[in-house]
Amino acid sequence: MALATSTLDPRLLDRLRKIRLLALDVDGVLTDGRLYFQADGVEIKAFHTQDGLGIKLLRRAGLQVAFITGRESPMVSHRAAALGVDHVFQGCEDKLTTLRELCNRKGIELEQVAFCGDDLPDLAPIQRAGVGITVPGAPPYIRALADHVTERSGGHGAVREICDLLLEAQGHRDALIDTYMHGKR
Repeated sequence: MALATSTLDPRLLDRLRKIRLLALDVDGVLTDGRLYFQADGVEIKAFHTQDGLGIKLLRRAGLQVAFITGRESPMVSHRAAALGVDHVFQGCEDKLTTLRELCNRKGIELEQVAFCGDDLPDLAPIQRAGVGITVPGAPPYIRALADHVTERSGGHGAVREICDLLLEAQGHRDALIDTYMHGKR
């Protein structure tokens, strides 16, 4: 079961309330980190549907979402398009620079960003974002440096857990639940 915001450190909760952009690594966060290739060399990725709905709910609540990944894959572009994610950066060797450039374009401060990644290329944005998040499968030294470690694994609902935390911290969760209970989506 995902953590309720009432179980979080009050300082972390205060920082979650300020978030305007959720930036996500892909492999190991939106996926389980494994790479699947067909015999013809075509790459396949598996994404969790609950993560997708969480992203849509965040967008509905007015938060922006970005994918920042070191690899390039047409599957990432397809998934982003299906979810309405406009900010997609693939083949990024320097994720912090990419994140800073996006923030400058959107008029957002780094303290208004939550970033979730799972390995060394994600360390700088995890450390510099307003809230740095990782997943249980990240190396111990990454988990030790993050502000928050999800209970759910990458590719298995970790992003939904983050989305739910943000929605609850910012007071949007109950209204969104109500729209589903009463068919007002």
